Amino acid sequence: MFITKKAIGRRTLLRGMGTALALPLLDSMVPALSAIGKTAAAPVTRFGAIYVPMGIIMDNWTPKTAGTGFEFTPILQPLERFRDQLTVVSGVDSFSGHPNASVGFLTDMRAAQGATIRAGVSVDQLIAQRIGQDNKLPSLELGLEALPMVGDCESTACGYLTTISYSTPTTPLPVESNPREVFERLFGDADSKSPAERLARIQKKRSLLDSVTDEVADLQGRIGAGDRGKVNEYLQAVREVERRIQKAESESVEQPPTIDAPAGVPATFAEHAKLMFDLQVLAFQSDLTRVTTLMMAREFSNRRFPEIGVSEPHHSMTHHPDVAMRLENVTKINTYHTSLFAYYLERLKATPDGDGSLLDHIVIQYGSGLSDGNLHLGTGVPTLLVGGGSGTLKGGRHLQYKGVPKANLHLAVLDKFGVQLDKIGNSTGRAEGLSEV
Repeated sequence: MFITKKAIGRRTLLRGMGTALALPLLDSMVPALSAIGKTAAAPVTRFGAIYVPMGIIMDNWTPKTAGTGFEFTPILQPLERFRDQLTVVSGVDSFSGHPNASVGFLTDMRAAQGATIRAGVSVDQLIAQRIGQDNKLPSLELGLEALPMVGDCESTACGYLTTISYSTPTTPLPVESNPREVFERLFGDADSKSPAERLARIQKKRSLLDSVTDEVADLQGRIGAGDRGKVNEYLQAVREVERRIQKAESESVEQPPTIDAPAGVPATFAEHAKLMFDLQVLAFQSDLTRVTTLMMAREFSNRRFPEIGVSEPHHSMTHHPDVAMRLENVTKINTYHTSLFAYYLERLKATPDGDGSLLDHIVIQYGSGLSDGNLHLGTGVPTLLVGGGSGTLKGGRHLQYKGVPKANLHLAVLDKFGVQLDKIGNSTGRAEGLSEV
């Protein structure tokens, strides 16, 4: 570790034209007291949630045995290399029906009937209120489908399908699906008075890093070799994400007029998902936010997946009435989702953070608001908890409950972030076993 009596501030920014580039956690940010035995700053624990719609083929998801040593099922197979930091949770119940699925995923409330949206404050926002108020973005809400894609849903329930995050019972937080917009929110300078300058830089395909070259050089002269390596790797990751966004924008302009794709959204689902995952990694790495959510798709999504041999729309495919071909295709989609989630976990694992990695210092909830998409059932919803939680979450287990509200699980998760509540949604107590580390 590089020891200095003049620690660099954790909130140090590299400022350029329309740019405020935050830095990852560096050894030089740890006070000089590290020289007498304290070798790392206390880890920051993050929270993430990944939502997949319309249920999962549970026979191909749920491990056959509880406890440790369980065998990974076909849908979970892409995640096997993360066994030690993965907890499968089964037997927790949410609410049936498409609108309730996305609403209840983090609020543990049913969608209110009538024209007015009403749910509850979601778990991610309760955590953001506790740990995110000093960050540039208290939370970041993302999705892989643009809002205009909504339209084929149940009466007034459309408003419930486009987000899983609620800052108040009547305030749903919209998701952002365009990587360019997310990139600008993260790295754009809020003090910049000239949006036109930022637009000019984008149109000239100049990297935002070009405007902070002098500041980077000055910083590199004030930090140790280890920190210089961390900064270089971080800047390379920022530049690579920016390059991929520029490529997507160029391709969207060149597409035939019949293809309706907003600028900045890649042509393929996999590249879109990976970009959004990489943006979350950068946001955590630079401590711009500590709370993120991502909807892989919304309820009623009619996305097709020809890249994995599934040409029928996802939603209609879930109404399989036990037809073998449809069960197989939904399993393909479910496995495709977990394989992309594995990419995210790999990126988190490969990103140093304090005395470990980002994966060591995060709790991610992954799953769906329904179990059986054919019958719209919310009993026994598929749920994973992934990450080390800064030493508070023990992986390598299948926790098997029966008829327990998922809200009970959320109370136990909230405890790990210092959010002490007696009740949330329809909870009846705290889920047992989650705190055994």
